[in-house]
Amino acid sequence: MERGVFITFEGSEGCGKSTQAARLGARLKKAGLHVLMTREPGGTAIGEKIRDLLQFAPESASMAPETELLLFEASRSQLVREIIRPALEQGSVVISDRFFDSTTVYQGVARKLEPDIVAILNNFAAGGDRPDLTIILDLDVTAAHARMLRRVRPVVAIDRMEQEPVEFYERVREGYRELARREPGRLVVIDGAQSADAIEAEIWKLLAARFPALPQSELEIRNSKF
Repeated sequence: MERGVFITFEGSEGCGKSTQAARLGARLKKAGLHVLMTREPGGTAIGEKIRDLLQFAPESASMAPETELLLFEASRSQLVREIIRPALEQGSVVISDRFFDSTTVYQGVARKLEPDIVAILNNFAAGGDRPDLTIILDLDVTAAHARMLRRVRPVVAIDRMEQEPVEFYERVREGYRELARREPGRLVVIDGAQSADAIEAEIWKLLAARFPALPQSELEIRNSKF
């Protein structure tokens, strides 16, 4: 059986990556493909516990950057071995809302942890599994923050990762841009200021170019092997 395709979405908070990941997954499912949707941190029972600790638990307020890094890696390690790798081995299309590039940027660049250590831990947690395509939605920090403020969620659900100062998110944005410059074959930057429909159309066109086996229309793809 052929290995499946692994696609990840990246970007700063409020860039629209979760929306586009969901749209792409729905579109591929409608086209008749077997698609597995997941996210980081989370995606497994263990990972979701870690997600809550990282983002919402009161105890996380005093979390050291090194602790944060290791918790993200622990969640990723479980996700790869329990969910992502088995799905890829079965030929599925796996779409993940974040993967190790988030750790490279958020902990390695924005938190200023040692890049070599972050890279080693990323490789260890991912076990050699790498995305075939990573889509980065790039958006001005001010616009991204405005989107975050419009999100609807319970008052008690304050995401610790969204409480950083503007300078932090500026480093995140530049970190992603630098990654794309270093790995243009895997990472593609898309203007996140466009309408959601325009971004979706650009992503669909990108997939058709990157994966020739993907037919040009959803009607064609129903009877084809991705």
